Amino acid sequence: MGRRTKARECAFQMLYQWDLTRATFEQIANHYWKLRTTADDTQHRAEELCRGALGRVDELDAAIVSVAKNWRLDRMAAVDRSILRLAAYELLAEPHTPGAVVIDEAVELAKRFGAGDSSSFVNGVLDAIRKSTATTKAKPAKAPRRAAPRGSDGAR
Repeated sequence: MGRRTKARECAFQMLYQWDLTRATFEQIANHYWKLRTTADDTQHRAEELCRGALGRVDELDAAIVSVAKNWRLDRMAAVDRSILRLAAYELLAEPHTPGAVVIDEAVELAKRFGAGDSSSFVNGVLDAIRKSTATTKAKPAKAPRRAAPRGSDGAR
């Protein structure tokens, strides 16, 4: 397993713990790293992802709910919710990471930790978020209309 993949897995597990306990990030991280060891850069990246997602959890939840038709956040499985928050954070806050990579990694987490239909649910929600963010980024700003030069008769 690559370091980025491992960092995402650790971040997901910490987000899952937060979802169930609502403990502070420091409490979660302290407890988590007592049970799990990894390379320092992997730990740093996992904490960066988890902190980032927790810092924007309301925005992430709104993005998830806006595309998850007929699903309330509290009705989603905690595993799926945690995976969606992590991946939505990466899609929205880290544009340097390709969306397809973020979604593929999230789907793999869902296959590994979720229920039978988690991977397709996660894939659908994240693809909709990716498309909605791509649409808002792709809309060019309207250029101001320039006045046509006046001819010798004063007409435009």
